[in-house]
Amino acid sequence: MKKIAVVLSGCGVYDGAEIHEAVITLLALDRHGAEAVICAPDVEQMHVVDHLTGEVEPGARRNVLVESARIARGRIQDVARVRAADVDGLMLPGGFGAAKNLCDFAVRGADCHVEPGVARLLREVHAAHKPIAAVCIAPAVLAKVLGGEAPKLTIGDDAKTAAALSAMGARHETCPVDGVTVDREKKLISSPAYMLAGRISEAAAGIEKAVAELLAMA
Repeated sequence: MKKIAVVLSGCGVYDGAEIHEAVITLLALDRHGAEAVICAPDVEQMHVVDHLTGEVEPGARRNVLVESARIARGRIQDVARVRAADVDGLMLPGGFGAAKNLCDFAVRGADCHVEPGVARLLREVHAAHKPIAAVCIAPAVLAKVLGGEAPKLTIGDDAKTAAALSAMGARHETCPVDGVTVDREKKLISSPAYMLAGRISEAAAGIEKAVAELLAMA
């Protein structure tokens, strides 16, 4: 059974992992007979957003690992404990948490920093020539960590975000919501998901293709 690390960034689109994307990823992996090794960094969220109003809750504090455990039904571990030798590939669902908690792309753009444990695991998996997939805004994390290799990635067709990825060294490819961009040489897969999706079925179409490509390379 192939084991795929799934790195979550909290729980909720505005300040954590996009729940639909995370669940679709986990479901697709399970349907292909793969095991998800769910993990998240044990760090405080950038901030907490009330998902009913869309407003930041002043003074509220939440932990990324603890919140991610909601999606994982408690079966989760600190990303710092996961090694490339433990898995056959890695996948990053999106949501603002990928750009706020796994890195600070949401506020610093191309000058962002990636959470050290996440950066270490991504580099380790990549160095082991194992595949990595990222959807929605999560390819920004890959662009920052692997930008020196000019990886081919997509976030869909948003010109400003694409320009930021290019500034980090990535080669951005415009991609439809139900498509995937594949860098076969570097074993990287990306899909727009909710960067373009208007419905959960649209997000699922691309994510399921990304998972299939990931497992084919693993």
